[in-house]
Amino acid sequence: MHTTVLLHEAVDALAVRPDGVYVDGTYGRGGHSRLILDRLGGSGRLIALDKDPMAVTAGRVLKDLRFTIVHNRFSQIPQVLRDLGVEQVDGVLMDLGVSSPQLEQATRGFSFRLDGPLDMRMDTSQGQTAAEWLASVSEAHLREVIKDYGEERFAKQVARAIVAARSQEPIVTTIRLSEIVASAVRACSHQRENKQNPATRTFQAIRIYLNQELEELSMTLPQCVEMLKPGGRLVAISFHSLEDRIVKRFIREAANPDKLPRGVPLRAKEVQRLTCQRLRLIGKAIRPTEAEVAKNPRARSAVMRVAERVALA
Repeated sequence: MHTTVLLHEAVDALAVRPDGVYVDGTYGRGGHSRLILDRLGGSGRLIALDKDPMAVTAGRVLKDLRFTIVHNRFSQIPQVLRDLGVEQVDGVLMDLGVSSPQLEQATRGFSFRLDGPLDMRMDTSQGQTAAEWLASVSEAHLREVIKDYGEERFAKQVARAIVAARSQEPIVTTIRLSEIVASAVRACSHQRENKQNPATRTFQAIRIYLNQELEELSMTLPQCVEMLKPGGRLVAISFHSLEDRIVKRFIREAANPDKLPRGVPLRAKEVQRLTCQRLRLIGKAIRPTEAEVAKNPRARSAVMRVAERVALA
């Protein structure tokens, strides 16, 4: 069973209007969507997206005339809304975490604790699997990915170990990759913290890179601002520092825009659009309570940030 993180906090932050139109950018298993629907009236509308075909299949079981689910990335929200005849919305929710079904199904290849094919694609209908990527990536590029997306201080040693191992036989299972990574990390540091599996950072890095998670997030945030009506809310739940850093910086810059340097060749309307305040920060970052973390340990790293669209002057 998937336990939705910050369920009530996130939907409360949306400040759902009974007649509003809302977007759930990552349906998952529908915890947030169901609560939003509970708070919508008969004329309200909820549009959900997910790039995981299994999540979309789960969403189509939900029979509600106010609800639409689409198989697509959240960076495609503007196109999805256009196709549905929607110009602007009253709120966008983005839950950026990996769902429990994704982690707990060995065939998905996300978990280093379960033996399964090394896949890691959120959208299993397209793109390279992790096994295919690892079979051909250069050692230098692999090192950069593990360092930049996993913040692994032993990225050089881990990349070298993976390349050496694949020269002996293809790396095609999660357990095989986790053993290679763990061996490389433990050889570098006997003081490594025991709470975290040595393969955690490398698995995170490969997953983020293959699914272009940070690029998708950076592309989608400014699109969300353009989609929101004045007073509409943006709610984003992050699960690691790289995501949260992007969300925090974007909201800060949209809430406190810098003046453009003199001499920039732009029309007056363009200058106004680029320099006017677009968002207003709503409260401080929200984290799960100790009680929620006790019930759902995967919630411990979650950070939720909320902002509201400001009307143009």
